[in-house]
Amino acid sequence: MGLLKKKRKPSHQAYAVVTGAGSGIGRSFALELAKRGGDIVCADINLAAAEETVQLIQSQTEQNAYAVQCDVGDKDAVQALAEQAEHLLRHPVSLVVNNAGVGLGGKFEDVSLEDWQWCMHVNLWGVIHGCHYFVPNFKQQGFGAIINVASAAAYTAAPEMAAYNVTKSSVLALSETLSAELRQDHIRVNVLCPTLVPTNIMKNGRLPAHYSGLADDLLQNHAFITSDEVVKKTLNNLDAGRLYTIPQPDAKLFWLLKRASPVLYSKMLGIGYPWFKKFVK
Repeated sequence: MGLLKKKRKPSHQAYAVVTGAGSGIGRSFALELAKRGGDIVCADINLAAAEETVQLIQSQTEQNAYAVQCDVGDKDAVQALAEQAEHLLRHPVSLVVNNAGVGLGGKFEDVSLEDWQWCMHVNLWGVIHGCHYFVPNFKQQGFGAIINVASAAAYTAAPEMAAYNVTKSSVLALSETLSAELRQDHIRVNVLCPTLVPTNIMKNGRLPAHYSGLADDLLQNHAFITSDEVVKKTLNNLDAGRLYTIPQPDAKLFWLLKRASPVLYSKMLGIGYPWFKKFVK
């Protein structure tokens, strides 16, 4: 994939760190980057899952891959990851994929402050930490790239997803800000905003019992696109210098509706919410 040198000369090898690499979109990023000639540090809070990803990379490619346990919400752990990655790769990191995330749903009044903190610990602070500890090195070396995995939840504002929506909209805002701020430093940014992608985020998330099964079924059986396809689109967009990856038709439709008439969009959500509540009971 393109490596973002000062003259934007593409390179066939990325030296990448992928968080949440033990499954889902993170695993797909790690595998696809390796297939494109990259060496990968696979970070995950579940070390065994990260090691499985490394084994897949080694069985399918000739690239180097390393598993590291990391809680992205812990700033010291991410700082150590940034330092360890350069040592493992024997090369400055050229790409960080801030992918680790958790799911959280429920009516606003039913979601505890502890659950809010848990969601923000991973979904928001994990991305902030990833950018904080890698961007200075990118600026010093004169090249680098960031992929932040947000969600269509960043702009759809779906009811009963307040905490999740807040974290993902913050990741979108952070990505847009960094894109403008780091352009002069030859650092590219892409933010991924998918709708349904088959992953384990709902199985490992915290959702009310009355729709956790429905949500998981939608992800696994009714998604428009696979995680592998999402990742290929994202990497191609990054190489092309595009800020946004909105990979599915429904994600694009929501994006256009929200931008064309945010007031009308908000009213439509409010009208549709009572029907949604009846549907999931």
